[in-house]
Amino acid sequence: MMEKVKTAALIVLVALSLLQSYLLAYSMPGLGAAVRSDLDYVNDEQLGTPSSVESVIFPEALVLHKGGDKHTVLYPGTQFYEMILNQRIVGREFKGFQRSPADVLDWEDVRKNDIGIELLFENGISIELLQKLLKLEGDLLFLNERIDRIWILKTEGTEEVRTFFFSSEDDIVYESVRADLTVRDVQDYVGFGEHLPEYKVTADGLYIPAEPFMATEMVYPYETYTPEQMQRSLFFDSSTTRVFEDRSGSQIFTDGKRGLKVEQDGMWISYTNPAATTSNDTPLSENVYASVDFINQHGGWDGMYRLVSASPEENQKVVSFRKYIEQYPVIDSLAFQYGYMNLTLQKGVVSEYARSLITLGSLSESRTPRWLQGGKILEDTLESYPRRGEVTALFPALRTIHMEENKLRFVPVWAVRLTSGAEEVLLEAYPAGYKPELTNDQQAEGTADSEDASASTAREQGDRVSEESEAQ
Repeated sequence: MMEKVKTAALIVLVALSLLQSYLLAYSMPGLGAAVRSDLDYVNDEQLGTPSSVESVIFPEALVLHKGGDKHTVLYPGTQFYEMILNQRIVGREFKGFQRSPADVLDWEDVRKNDIGIELLFENGISIELLQKLLKLEGDLLFLNERIDRIWILKTEGTEEVRTFFFSSEDDIVYESVRADLTVRDVQDYVGFGEHLPEYKVTADGLYIPAEPFMATEMVYPYETYTPEQMQRSLFFDSSTTRVFEDRSGSQIFTDGKRGLKVEQDGMWISYTNPAATTSNDTPLSENVYASVDFINQHGGWDGMYRLVSASPEENQKVVSFRKYIEQYPVIDSLAFQYGYMNLTLQKGVVSEYARSLITLGSLSESRTPRWLQGGKILEDTLESYPRRGEVTALFPALRTIHMEENKLRFVPVWAVRLTSGAEEVLLEAYPAGYKPELTNDQQAEGTADSEDASASTAREQGDRVSEESEAQ
């Protein structure tokens, strides 16, 4: 009898031991307090496509100076822009920088008479970021600069090539006296513009095409991220998040520290993180790296964006990225926000983040030719613009119109940028179906949409220039 009791007791003890081991291994509720931190929650949902700092750094425009006061402007995404920048300039070395006052040359005379190319950077770009595009070597003074223009030229009547980097904050230029460029390089740049529209220059340096040229109105279908997807992406723990509506009807998500405001019928968000440090001694370049990483993790990218550097009065805290549809930037408006992603950083930490939740389809649903004005009509419209004295740039862009059934229409327009940084539509393209009278059809057709028959002419011209260069 005692043996049976001992056996039963042993079985009970073994069973209890196994149960205790199981409970300890799997932390069953009730055996101890479990504290869950923000880091315990991992959001595995990947939204959008990641990008890199290198892919968002490129000039706003390339200006070809052909001599005889003839000029051509090339925009990102066009064939010749990509061929010149990526195949002819990126990878070249610029060394031996010498500092000079900006009036070291008569730039109006240079623009009219010397062949060359300008690379334009809106608001300027730091040397550290520019080194992601070009190979630069200079002294400490140069490396601390911000550059808004690079001018490569061949002086008239000589075989000399000179390259100048213009400071965006002082009347200073830096000349690279050991640039890896030849006269043949500059001639090739100008050769690409042989059959493209000519531009005239206003007294304050704005470029106006001599004739109208063809652009394209496009309609794209779109999808949107849901507010819940962005909330899960931006907040670590969805179980601690509260949701409510403010007086305007906007939806607000908050976890007690961070906030997410969803506006524009669920198509635009504004994220705030007041817990971010108030210190601001981080260089702009580091804020740009942090911004790209933040967007990669929280929403991603849908297509091409260009870095718009922060202006000096913003104390290098704001970083913006501008949306492009093919070769033209999207111009934003208060009525419908879409074309930018804006971030505010403090010591590398994102404290504010605003962006659209829209992601465009990979293909347009329709494409309609629209002619953008040129010549006297555009010039007169610009001169009669009420804020003409504040205009710092004139450029073709796309205005966004929201349509039913989840579609966006992109309408070609001429836009102006003001000294404040604000942008406004100056003039919408001619109505669809209207073709203006042209004095030189070949010029006007040279910048038609890439799907137009003139694209083959452009490719043939590019191939011819490339072959001549290789033959040399």
